Amino acid sequence: MKPTIIRNRTIYQASPFLRSKSMCSHLSDELTKKYHKRSIRVTEGDTVKVMRGEFKGVSGKITRVSTEKNGVSIEGIKKEKLKGGNLDVFIHTSNLLVTEITTDDKWRQNKLEGKKPAKEAKPAAEKPAEKKEAKPAKEEKPKPTKESKAAKSAKKESK
Repeated sequence: MKPTIIRNRTIYQASPFLRSKSMCSHLSDELTKKYHKRSIRVTEGDTVKVMRGEFKGVSGKITRVSTEKNGVSIEGIKKEKLKGGNLDVFIHTSNLLVTEITTDDKWRQNKLEGKKPAKEAKPAAEKPAEKKEAKPAKEEKPKPTKESKAAKSAKKESK
């Protein structure tokens, strides 16, 4: 098969998980220096700038992320229908540059900063302050040695 057919199959017949994972855009220079990452998965509320295509130079907030249409809808970018009304234009994430990130999601913020999500620790006051006394070690019993049947029968007779 031709490489283009294989590439198109991997893109357009991908599972929803893989499609959502591929919805990433490059970060601006400031954000790259701040978070030490090159790209990030886009979410609703992020501010982006269109770098290529018909709407080049336009910036706005992401209003909707669609894995089915393989793109994002941006505030202020619409097309007019012939009969009247407006349609959202979906732009592929590879044509976008993220200029501002929403930090509402604490998990996403920790992931960006390279921290592990913090688990809630119990305060030390709730734990009992009593120290457990050391228990004496168990007395070891001598292990029985393997004796021959003849030696065992001799002991029984002597008793």
